[in-house]
Amino acid sequence: MSTVTEPQSAESQPGFASTAGPETIGDAARAYIQKVRGGDVGALPAIAGLIVLILVFTALRPSTFPTAFNIANLINQSAAVIVIAMGLVFVLLLGEIDLSAGYAAGTSAAVMGIFMTNQGWPWPLALGACLLTGVVIGTCIGLLVAYLGIPSFVVTLAAFLGLQGLLLVLIGEGGTIPFRDDTILAVMNSNLPVWLGWTLYVVGMIVYGGLTYRRSVARRAAGLTGDALPVWAFKIGALAVLLGLATWYLSGERSKNIIVTSLKGVPIVVVVLLVLLIITSVALGRLSWGRHVYAVGGNTEAARRAGIGVQTVKLSCFVICSTLAAVAGVLLASRDNSVSPTTGGSSTLLYAVGAAVIGGCSLFGGKGKPVNAVIGGLVVAVIDNGMSLLNQPSGRVFMVTGLVLLIAASVDALSRRRAAASGRA
Repeated sequence: MSTVTEPQSAESQPGFASTAGPETIGDAARAYIQKVRGGDVGALPAIAGLIVLILVFTALRPSTFPTAFNIANLINQSAAVIVIAMGLVFVLLLGEIDLSAGYAAGTSAAVMGIFMTNQGWPWPLALGACLLTGVVIGTCIGLLVAYLGIPSFVVTLAAFLGLQGLLLVLIGEGGTIPFRDDTILAVMNSNLPVWLGWTLYVVGMIVYGGLTYRRSVARRAAGLTGDALPVWAFKIGALAVLLGLATWYLSGERSKNIIVTSLKGVPIVVVVLLVLLIITSVALGRLSWGRHVYAVGGNTEAARRAGIGVQTVKLSCFVICSTLAAVAGVLLASRDNSVSPTTGGSSTLLYAVGAAVIGGCSLFGGKGKPVNAVIGGLVVAVIDNGMSLLNQPSGRVFMVTGLVLLIAASVDALSRRRAAASGRA
């Protein structure tokens, strides 16, 4: 008697033996829709808003906004704000705030400029002094907030004023410290060779695909929720197409006068942003310390009773925030070729806080990821860049950005209410 062999399903394939989690792309889509209906919207509003903004500005300025030259410039404009916002995510996850991050960036960059330009230190040592300055600033703020119990708003407002004054003392009224080191200047003003950009893209996708595959296999083998092979392949394929198109677009010639200079290749700062995104995402998503951060932000008292060192977690988050602000200070100085008393000031901090919230990080704590800072930073940059191309005054740019921030905060409040009503909070 003959037997009929059934076709293998995703769960019967090697490495995907468990049935935990969605088995098809349709199942994954329905699960995601159900999650959104339950109030867990994540970065969806920010992504949708980013797409709408890009389409609107492309339609209004088709000859300038969507060009590779403008896109590369937009990335450079948003890089420092994104890095500061990444640091603010750690503080916002606790339900705290850091108003000093902008001037922490400026002060750290000033220290680097003093040692590198005025004292003649090599850039690695000067960079180390810059990062150490960020660590010291974050430690001082964290100790006051975590161990003395002073509200973070008060402490960081005082640090905002104090660091602004310190920056003036270090540089002087109306003074500047020029940055002349080619390595530091290249971070924001140079591009990767085209072949290197494509190499990093291919290697990165292979490594990321392999790691996510192994994680899905391990989770499903343990009976936990994990992506089945079709779902995993769809996600990796979509990401590969998106990043591949971005690499191809930025690898094209962007110079308007190729005889004088050639501009092509992925900007170096993109690699810096990706490295920071990977490190911060792994810290929050893969380490037990990251789970402690979410626990403290979700319910501080419950976290304390569970044996989590609440004070240590808070201190470490403020240190990370100020250290990333120091990195942003290097990017600001690299872009401007100098550091001045206004570096990190003006609207830098406001844009960074707005970027984190617009991207999907909650002001109430316990919800957010570093990628939210990237998405929100791009939204803020697109608004600023697009309206500038439309020759709109700065007043209207600020009003539109403020409106978008208010909408994002409203979405966060409504989603939390919906989550509480559905039992997900």
